[in-house]
Amino acid sequence: MTRTGPPAAHGGIAMARTYVVTGAASGIGRATVHLLTALDHVVVTLDRHDADVVADLSTPAGRAEAVEGVRAATGGIVDAVIASAGLALPEPATVAVNYFGTVATLEGLRPMLAAGTHPRAVVVSSMASFQANDAALVDACLAGDEPHALEVAAKLAGAEDTANLIYSSTKAALNRWMRRVATTPEWAGAHVPLNAVGPGVVLTPMTEGWTSSAEGRAFLEQVVPMPLTGFMAPEQVAAVLVFLASEENSAMTGQVVFVDGGSDVVLRGETAW
Repeated sequence: MTRTGPPAAHGGIAMARTYVVTGAASGIGRATVHLLTALDHVVVTLDRHDADVVADLSTPAGRAEAVEGVRAATGGIVDAVIASAGLALPEPATVAVNYFGTVATLEGLRPMLAAGTHPRAVVVSSMASFQANDAALVDACLAGDEPHALEVAAKLAGAEDTANLIYSSTKAALNRWMRRVATTPEWAGAHVPLNAVGPGVVLTPMTEGWTSSAEGRAFLEQVVPMPLTGFMAPEQVAAVLVFLASEENSAMTGQVVFVDGGSDVVLRGETAW
């Protein structure tokens, strides 16, 4: 567990909270950990390497190890979960991590959140969630049929013109799952706000393959126009994640907050409403 100093206090009352951050070793997850520790919170990091809990969210066994690792690290009491782990590869592993890994982590940690104080949960989605996707893959995810979802993804990965649908499909499915369960007795009924953040292009190792070349950057600027910010630093997304996971977010649930420099507005205009 990570903490940079003594618990923050207000009126002499300790205000430190215990956060679990997945995908904590790099990118948005790492930036979020840094911000939380700067605020003197306790952070349990989870990733495939360089983390308090080392687990592979692409497999059922790894997901179970993740939940048990967090239980051991926290004593079974968690105040907030920020699910940032994800892949952007045109292959089935992206489905396993982005959708099934995220859902299993949140569902597995939900009882620990129920034992926490002012519990909150946030997932990292993407502005890609409103781009083209594969309906069959989205439906398989939402049906909880991982073997079939992986089969669909494998077929998509086999063709150049469909492989890029895998990532967007996982994020579309994740958004729909989040909105489907956010107001259920298990979440809202247990006073646990559940929300998502949809970033645009963030300068992380995940996007480095595109942003490291002039051609790649030009392509991304065309498909993900971000007039306010241009490509973003991970800290810009982390700030919103931290708010949504804080006590101050007491009434927002089931929402996808697009932190995308305006790409949602450019691409969808008024149609969202």
